[in-house]
Amino acid sequence: MTSESSKKSYSYKDAGVDIEAGNSLVNAIKPLAAMTKRSGANADLGGFGALFDLKAAGFEDPLLVSATDGVGTKLKLAIDLDKHDTVGIDLVAMCVNDLVVQGAEPLFFLDYFATGGLDVEATRDIVKGIADGCVQAGCALIGGETAEMPGMYAKGDYDMAGFTVGAVERDQLLKADTLNEGDILLGLSSSGVHSNGYSLVRRLIADFDLDLNAPAPFDTSQNLGEALIAPTRIYVKSCLAGVRAGYIKALSHITGGGLYENIPRILPENLIAELDAKSWPLPPLFQWMAEIGNIAERELATTFNCGIGMVVAVAPANKSALIQLLEEAGETVFEIGRLSARTNDQEQVLINDLEEAFLK
Repeated sequence: MTSESSKKSYSYKDAGVDIEAGNSLVNAIKPLAAMTKRSGANADLGGFGALFDLKAAGFEDPLLVSATDGVGTKLKLAIDLDKHDTVGIDLVAMCVNDLVVQGAEPLFFLDYFATGGLDVEATRDIVKGIADGCVQAGCALIGGETAEMPGMYAKGDYDMAGFTVGAVERDQLLKADTLNEGDILLGLSSSGVHSNGYSLVRRLIADFDLDLNAPAPFDTSQNLGEALIAPTRIYVKSCLAGVRAGYIKALSHITGGGLYENIPRILPENLIAELDAKSWPLPPLFQWMAEIGNIAERELATTFNCGIGMVVAVAPANKSALIQLLEEAGETVFEIGRLSARTNDQEQVLINDLEEAFLK
């Protein structure tokens, strides 16, 4: 019989979990969280929970709005490229852009990060991206969870999710019942694929044996991987300015489902959105994907944002003032359509000249 003294002494680290690495990570990211500090939050890490003071943030009669999301299989592209410093921006963007469409200001953000084995340097890059996104959105990174789970993920793989809470003054909440026939639809330019459709993107990469380090066929100033991993644009500050000025009546964040499935989410049953596909340029990246993948125009506009990351509804009388405000805030703005009366069970998004404009 084996004596007690000869038995192996097991540790958590033997099982694949390195507590010291986790502590090292917390210390490395504390300065990143501190850079997101804002009124209402102190952005300190390490406690069991985090507090936010709505009164200190300046709200009088607020409604709370929350959103949660992830980055999807774009993470696999980041892993393949060994480039982790921008997917954190994507994580924040996917959450906060879903808050601002209701007129809400993002207040704070929390992240959940899971991996098989903690790579402190890569994880710090990821959290740096999250902090950068929070700064862009004006919200505080006040906490998160890092889960090291050997056996759940292959070596080098990871997944993450984000959660954000925002607030909107009760009288500024964006509602579908304020929309009218004749309202103008503006499109705010996207920064690329954003964070949807990457299962199809990665299928094209695999099936056509594309070299991510080669110059992009549609833009030789950057390599293909850089173009495909460009972070999602955050529209919070520009759109909040339009909401608070009283110009914006509704906002639609163009995510999974593209133009066809996201715009109806803001429309009352009696209205449709009529878009003119010739009113904005289809970015070369999307044109290239459509060509190599023989992607039908309807499929393209249902899978990807096609160059429009946010759709904005505005009354005709406020159109010029809103365009000026958005452009001064750094947005590229196109007038892409208008709202019309719906007849019977008519589809709520009609895109005119889609084939001619998209698949030249």
